[in-house]
Amino acid sequence: MPHAPSPTQRLLTADDVTTLLNQRAGLTVVHCGPLSGGTFAAVWRATLDDGRDVVAKVGPPPEVPLLRYERGVIAAEARYYRTVAANAPHVPVPPVLYADDEVVVVGLLPGRPLTELPDGTSDRASDETVREQLGVALRHLHGVTGPHFGYEGAGRAAGPTWSAAFTAMTADLLADAADWEVELPVPAAEVLATIERHTGVLDEVTRPALVHFDLWDGNVLCEADGATRRLTGLVDGERYFWGDPLYDFVSTALGRRMEELPEHPVLRGYYGATPFTFTPSQRLRLMLYRMQFFVLLLAEMPSRGIVGEEARGRREWVAPQLLADHRGLGPVNHSVV
Repeated sequence: MPHAPSPTQRLLTADDVTTLLNQRAGLTVVHCGPLSGGTFAAVWRATLDDGRDVVAKVGPPPEVPLLRYERGVIAAEARYYRTVAANAPHVPVPPVLYADDEVVVVGLLPGRPLTELPDGTSDRASDETVREQLGVALRHLHGVTGPHFGYEGAGRAAGPTWSAAFTAMTADLLADAADWEVELPVPAAEVLATIERHTGVLDEVTRPALVHFDLWDGNVLCEADGATRRLTGLVDGERYFWGDPLYDFVSTALGRRMEELPEHPVLRGYYGATPFTFTPSQRLRLMLYRMQFFVLLLAEMPSRGIVGEEARGRREWVAPQLLADHRGLGPVNHSVV
């Protein structure tokens, strides 16, 4: 049956995917089926005639409206994996077998997302081992330096400084929210004014590091390794940008505040065994990043077909956190900037 829970996901059949991979990539599919979990692209797993298992992502139809940063996002995913493979080879990402502006085909990595572990197998120590390994992987990823701040690709927000790029990225999300008539807990003008008050702390970031952005548990793969689990892959890198490494501590502590978790296993893997303490400037930047992240979670709802009870549930979860970080940013603290 066709599988398209989101308006951005194409209605595809197994025959469609078989034909597409053969015509675009020259690959012969012997079996395929849809994968769940994503809300942007149509994602299918396929077995090829040579025995390889692959994952194919097919972008939205050209007539479907997208958020501004989503322009060219399928090609961006392939760039991310190739960038990591070339510059941080110890970090597990899938090999790219084929990519164009609409389709990307990658090898299937072993393991399952942290969100899909079977009931009864969750073990806090094992989970912490994976998250600590994630912290190590992030340290390697963040050592990769980009050509500028912000996104890559035509028409996507970027800038010569981190404050300029971050402001442009946020302004695009606010414009998306306005286009889709999404009501935000904080007015767009005040969001931008808050960022403007904190350009000093943003511009403490002078090197554009590789930021995955979306490393929630669903994009972190692991598998059993004896009595524990081990990290086997970081996937869904299509939202990557060049900026402040701290941004990756937003999704890795989703719903919490990493600056309040000094012994978090991701921080232990990233910084070492000694509990890490964020500086006042870093705390301000984390609040700015969460504020932007929460604006995105609200702005994208109409484009994903998130309405009714699902939309209310997301808003009830997001709004208090967005407001808390906005209040925390408050008037600029001149002793920090």
